[in-house]
Amino acid sequence: MSAEPAFLDAALEVAKRAAAAAAGVINRYYRGQFEVISKADDSPVTRADIESEQAIRAVLSAAYPDHAIYGEEEGTTGDGDWLWLVDPIDGTKSFVRGYPMFSTQIALMHRGELVLGVSCAPAAGELAWARRGGGAFLDGQPIRVAAAQPLERSALSTGNLKTLAAAPGWAALAGLVRRAGRTRGYGDYYHYHLLARGGIDLVIESDVNILDIAALAVIVREAGGVFTDLDGAPLGLDTSTVLAGSPALHAEALAAFQGWRA
Repeated sequence: MSAEPAFLDAALEVAKRAAAAAAGVINRYYRGQFEVISKADDSPVTRADIESEQAIRAVLSAAYPDHAIYGEEEGTTGDGDWLWLVDPIDGTKSFVRGYPMFSTQIALMHRGELVLGVSCAPAAGELAWARRGGGAFLDGQPIRVAAAQPLERSALSTGNLKTLAAAPGWAALAGLVRRAGRTRGYGDYYHYHLLARGGIDLVIESDVNILDIAALAVIVREAGGVFTDLDGAPLGLDTSTVLAGSPALHAEALAAFQGWRA
């Protein structure tokens, strides 16, 4: 198998089916009664997380039994050039507290390159997707990042920032915040959907997992944005920071964050 458009289109449809299967599980639990268990890192997990990942894995494995899968709850199974990255409920804390800022994230990586992504927010009723070279879509409509404009007229959104707050780069963020037209903290999937459809212009996070952002990176990239870590490096399995935005603003922010850990 190769990463040709026809194959990626077919794989994208499989990923959408997997996301729909997960949504069926999640919707049965959302705002209902369920047990919340703390994982070793003190983050929460529920039956909905576990069962929705199982539903995703069943769809992906049936279609591509020779592909590896790296999931939030079950870890990595299989090996080879193709790796599915799965976070069944990104934003479990939101899910547990009964508000809709959570999503299912499914991406496909081929030999280290992210080639497609599906981001499904069942409680909010949003479905975004993209594959390499095919553009980005939200609820069936093509989307693009906003046209270039100065930071002073742009919207900046931040997510998790603990590492950045303890580093010299905190001053760089403060400088960007002072100049930005407005700042928000939408978090989770939502500010990436907004970025990809032109609703905001720059997203900054310093504490993420690749499973949180892999699909969203493909969507933003195919919508015309730039999505790297805070050092400007491409995403990999160990990525833990994000700088994403329209090309000009990404470049401006990247220059501001140069040496942010030093």
